[in-house]
Amino acid sequence: MANLFVKLLPFLKDSSFCDSSLFRLSVIIMDMDTGYRPRLPSGGAIFVTLPDMFYVLEIIFGGLVWTLVASTLIEPNNPQAWVMTVSLFCFCTTLIWMFIFACGTHNNSRGWAAADVFYHFLATVLYLSAAVPLAKVTIDMGDLVSRNTTQDKYYKMDISASVFAYIATLLYFVHAVFSAVRWKTF
Repeated sequence: MANLFVKLLPFLKDSSFCDSSLFRLSVIIMDMDTGYRPRLPSGGAIFVTLPDMFYVLEIIFGGLVWTLVASTLIEPNNPQAWVMTVSLFCFCTTLIWMFIFACGTHNNSRGWAAADVFYHFLATVLYLSAAVPLAKVTIDMGDLVSRNTTQDKYYKMDISASVFAYIATLLYFVHAVFSAVRWKTF
């Protein structure tokens, strides 16, 4: 397979296909057989490489969870406070992590690749531990909500926060899987 790619490389070099992210990903996959050592991206490359392009989506959906839960009536306190803690921690940590990668302070170290896997796995577990109680509280709230406009508004915001919490969990999980694949190729 790698030999076929090497034969096609001069032909593809002049093609506009070479500029696409899909081509760059296929180059990485095909070059793994030839001893290619992957590099941790830095600068603007974090927005176009797997798994680092998930940073922005994790920040967006984590921020939505955080703001939606913060703007509702925090009742009952315990699950809502845990959701706030998790979403705020992951939002800030992901933002810092993204800046570390964007600035290139990781120096292409295998340790940073392992830390990336560990952090995103931890964030997945934390978000899942927050999303499940949030969904339970939201379901219970739906059974008790009268069609008072204020309570109905809080109920709808909690539904949105629950959905976004599960989306954030999925994004962190996918990021952890792709980071683990990248780490294993170091």
